Amino acid sequence: MISKNSIIGIMVVLISLLVLSGITFAGDYLIGISQFVEHPALDAAKDGFIDGLAAEGFVEGENIEVLLENAQADFPTTQTIAQKFKQEKLDLILAIATPSAQTMANVIKDIPILITAVTDPVAAGLVDSMENPGRNVTGTTDMNPVAEQFKMIQDFIPDVKSVGILYNNGEVNSVVQVDIAKEVAAELGIKIEEGTVSNTSEVALATSSIVDKVDAFYIPTDNIIASAIASVLKIAHNNNTPVFGSESGMIEQGAIATKGIDYYLLGKQTGRMAAEVLNGKKPEDMPIEGSSDLNVVINKKSCEKIGLKIPEDILNKASKIYE
Repeated sequence: MISKNSIIGIMVVLISLLVLSGITFAGDYLIGISQFVEHPALDAAKDGFIDGLAAEGFVEGENIEVLLENAQADFPTTQTIAQKFKQEKLDLILAIATPSAQTMANVIKDIPILITAVTDPVAAGLVDSMENPGRNVTGTTDMNPVAEQFKMIQDFIPDVKSVGILYNNGEVNSVVQVDIAKEVAAELGIKIEEGTVSNTSEVALATSSIVDKVDAFYIPTDNIIASAIASVLKIAHNNNTPVFGSESGMIEQGAIATKGIDYYLLGKQTGRMAAEVLNGKKPEDMPIEGSSDLNVVINKKSCEKIGLKIPEDILNKASKIYE
């Protein structure tokens, strides 16, 4: 007869072997998430994605396991993450933000890839078209209502003559937004001053280089700038220059206002699409979806700090006001 201690010892050995061999019992589906950098918008998109899956019956810790990797705005790391995911037996991948999505799509061709927080999937080379992706990639776009956001700047500052835009000119989603902003600004008679960066360490210098030339700043959904927006706000506030963001996370941190996307809801929308893929739909047949949930968000404290009056009609439309 085998003793109780022997049985326990055998069980310990077996469990150890299973762990070492990489076998887990976390769930029926293994999902990899590659996030380009940590900042409120992308974090919200990730949380929304997981909640969107859960709403469709795919619950982390029950029937799905999530492998989360963050590149911390380092482009070579996105490649490392993609190679790692290629070796894993993943059922689905979420790529958050354009750099992560591009790298993942270049490396992996045989696993469904959902994307979110990507402004122009076609320009980024991720899909054949918005309506017919034609590849193993689908998901959601965070294309901004740039024209409406510039109109908001004009509502706050009727005599605005020049606007500074800070962005990473190596990130295609940012370049797309800046090109749109230039067209919109030209129609409104506003001059654009550009401050370009390639990493977060350059953000403060880029801001300082144009702060004396502009009446306001406009920040697109640029991952580098968003992750270092505290530097922008410090310099701008010291010069009484308002900063207008393109999503609510920027407003929460101190930018003046925006009419933009709720990234949590966008992520949740992407999660529901992912559930459809897990249930058998093919990404190549699923159109890229945009958000229909645009919210007016205001930071009243920041307005008071620089003596900027909030237009009454904008105040009345606000879905969120940071006091």
